[in-house]
Amino acid sequence: MGLADAVLLGLGSMLGAGVFAAFGPAAHAAGAGVLVGLAIAAVIAYCNAMSSAQLASLYPESGGTYVYGRRRLGARWGFVAGWGFVAGKTASCAAMSLTVGAYAWPQHPRPVAVAAAALLTMVNYFGVSKTARLTRALVILTLLALAVVVVACLAGGTARTARLSPFWSGSGLDAVRGVLQAAALLFFAFAGYARIATLGEEVRDPARTILKAIPTALGITIVVYVLVGLSALLAVGPERLANAVDPLAAATGAGSLSVLTPAVRVGGAVASLGVLLSLLAGVGRTALAMARERDLPNWLAAVHPRYAVPHRAELLLGGIVIAVVIASDVRGAIGFSSFAVLVYYAIANASAFTLDGPRRRWLRPLSLLGGVGCLVLALMLPAASVLTGFAVLAIGVVIRAVRRPCA
Repeated sequence: MGLADAVLLGLGSMLGAGVFAAFGPAAHAAGAGVLVGLAIAAVIAYCNAMSSAQLASLYPESGGTYVYGRRRLGARWGFVAGWGFVAGKTASCAAMSLTVGAYAWPQHPRPVAVAAAALLTMVNYFGVSKTARLTRALVILTLLALAVVVVACLAGGTARTARLSPFWSGSGLDAVRGVLQAAALLFFAFAGYARIATLGEEVRDPARTILKAIPTALGITIVVYVLVGLSALLAVGPERLANAVDPLAAATGAGSLSVLTPAVRVGGAVASLGVLLSLLAGVGRTALAMARERDLPNWLAAVHPRYAVPHRAELLLGGIVIAVVIASDVRGAIGFSSFAVLVYYAIANASAFTLDGPRRRWLRPLSLLGGVGCLVLALMLPAASVLTGFAVLAIGVVIRAVRRPCA
């Protein structure tokens, strides 16, 4: 893949997740202050993006922070990053599958979610070039759907600046915690730029391409999220968004342009499909890198002789996602995923902090801000998400210690 395909893959990973899945829980946590949470999440994501870009340009291998942690901090920290990524992003895949179902067929979301996970697992099985081409089409459709949301919200007759007041949900420390929790939940929407880094072996001139593609995709996504989020808040207010399972459809349907709501539902399903497609590719390749280092079973390291993908890892991942879809809900999956991925990026920032060379002067402050920010946001998530996240990480560490006591 070249620069354009890498940027599109990053956009496909990010666009849609925040506005179609995470915006409701974030509005519940912070009210109209969700906009501040969005800004905080964007700053932390930018720091993480620059750290990831520098590391990916030095280590253009499949695996992302799993590889960086091993190279810069040691094998154990690399394993924590890789295990957190695989577990958290598997939950993300389930969340996106369920979001497809919620927007496409609200009365029966799970069958649609299972079908989506199965179909896109097979798309990834047949090669990343097909993934990039399909992602391009999905990104274009998603941007059109989000443009419809902005027009319907602002021109539908219900937009009021008064809906932004009170700006804070609660007061004092409760308000601060709400904003930080919203930022942590919205971080779920920005984490897709890691898909570019995890595809390091399949990008042309990775040292140059990855360094440009990650911040470019992130910048475009930030602009889109701000426009859509502000429009939805002005149209229906934070309470309506917080209580809706399909917040953008609710915002679009509130005004005189409610006839556009079906298009938004299609857009929500399409956006989630785009995210799911890229997530499956990234998780499969991180599993491949871990299997090569014997942190996961060796048989997962197999690469298909024709399609050049880790086909066993992709098939196993698809099966696990389907199982999680049957047993979970969207909000719980988002909370757990956010915790695991924030830990993953804290390790990425710590790895970047150890880099030497002429860029160290400006990279280290960004890495420090990103690392501390990730840890703070992770601890601000709902208690169930934090406890579950710690438990899953601990289980992985214990299993690895038993399998490889001296590694």
